[in-house]
Amino acid sequence: MGGRLILKLESIVKTFPGVKALDGVHLEIYEGEVHALCGENGAGKSTLMKIIAGAQPYTSGAMYLNGEKVVFHSARDAEKSGIAMIYQEFNMVPELSVAENMFLGRLPVNHFKKVDWDKLFKEAQDNLDHLGLKFSSRTKVKNLSVAEAQMTEIAKCLTIGARIIIMDEPTAALAGEEIKILFGIIEELKKKGIAIIYISHRMDEIFKISDRLTVFRDGRYVASKKIGETDYDDVVSMMVGRNVSNLYPVRNYKPQEVVFEAKNINSRNVHDMSLRLHKGEILGITGLLGSGAIELSKILYGAIPMESGELWVHGERKDCSAPVKALKSGIGFVSDDRKQEGLVLVRSIRENISMSSLKKLTKGIHLNTRLEMERVSHQVKSLNIRISSPSQLAGKLSGGNQQKIVFAKVLEADSDILILNEPTRGVDVGAKAEIYAIINQLTEKGKSILMVSTDLPELIGVSDRVIVMREGRMVLESSGTDMNQEIILAHASGGVRENESES
Repeated sequence: MGGRLILKLESIVKTFPGVKALDGVHLEIYEGEVHALCGENGAGKSTLMKIIAGAQPYTSGAMYLNGEKVVFHSARDAEKSGIAMIYQEFNMVPELSVAENMFLGRLPVNHFKKVDWDKLFKEAQDNLDHLGLKFSSRTKVKNLSVAEAQMTEIAKCLTIGARIIIMDEPTAALAGEEIKILFGIIEELKKKGIAIIYISHRMDEIFKISDRLTVFRDGRYVASKKIGETDYDDVVSMMVGRNVSNLYPVRNYKPQEVVFEAKNINSRNVHDMSLRLHKGEILGITGLLGSGAIELSKILYGAIPMESGELWVHGERKDCSAPVKALKSGIGFVSDDRKQEGLVLVRSIRENISMSSLKKLTKGIHLNTRLEMERVSHQVKSLNIRISSPSQLAGKLSGGNQQKIVFAKVLEADSDILILNEPTRGVDVGAKAEIYAIINQLTEKGKSILMVSTDLPELIGVSDRVIVMREGRMVLESSGTDMNQEIILAHASGGVRENESES
């Protein structure tokens, strides 16, 4: 730990109408430390972070910054006190330059009260260079990669003189090499005495970069521990209130008949890809950012055009050139981007779940609302989705519960073949265990699953067989004990060529 105590929260309570989101929680943050916040979706992590960042007031309790009691009335108040938050969804203006975004609302001016553009671009570039970033401060944000946008947010925090930076799922959209760069920057920030409050569902990351962690459950404080004094099973049991030692279901899959086949698929980023999926099988597909794995899954569902190739379902060639045709052919799809492609956030939970199965719920032009409510209630109960009512807007749910709604929608369509893209992204460990169990149950009922995931422990723990892609091509296929993280990563990153893997 080493540094002095700079932020302390005591007995923080936050109530919304009918809900107590935080119930007397505590938190202590020391300078120069990475402090991880752990807890299931709905545990109160995001609410507490918004309070610290000035985005929400607290109902009762006290917050102390450098020993003085503080009350923030806005995010600007918090920023003036040296606290900044990087949200999971970036808050930048795409059409403006990196520099303009970094100094938005506080652009430097000359003595004529005009924007001092030279000073703006120089100060912004100095901050980017300081972090070892290679892009220009004059670049428009819309032309940045996701990783570069993430780094811009961090650089922006430095321009306000932040001493505490809150990072909410900072690696959710980053690939392996980009995550390494981020971790390097976090290490540099620590050396400068800057404290990082780190929220992530990836336990391996938490144990790799954190100094301490605090666990919340159901809006209550559970415990704070030094990383060296705890382990994965201990943290998980504190998070969920029970032992989740068997995260991945035991599978004894024996190959059955082929139910889905892709032959020689080609598009802009996918080259000559062929694969077979058997009945009851979980086939994992992985690769680094730009490998073509996500594009392939969207081609198979008709969301991205296929330049050439064939798709066969149950021995028949099918036209899956549009999602509605793929759905009709018995293919379901869970997107990796639930907010943009998986849900209609301004519609109700009931409408979202029944969206893909309306034909089964209608007679002529009339919707059987009683049957719809029965089906929706069944999915909510079986997936343990935490909602106030089926009429609640999907956009009001936590990330994990939103993901379960997407899952429920696909299950309601009752497709034989399910394509799952990052099915547990942004989902806490308790919900992950539930989703893995559901996936396993589906295969026991004869469903077949093609799962794209960059979470290698998940991929290996759940899949019967794994395909690794690089630069739009398959570079490795493995199963059983051959599914090894190091081997998969070596092939995905180009450390092993296809012909070398034969030896």
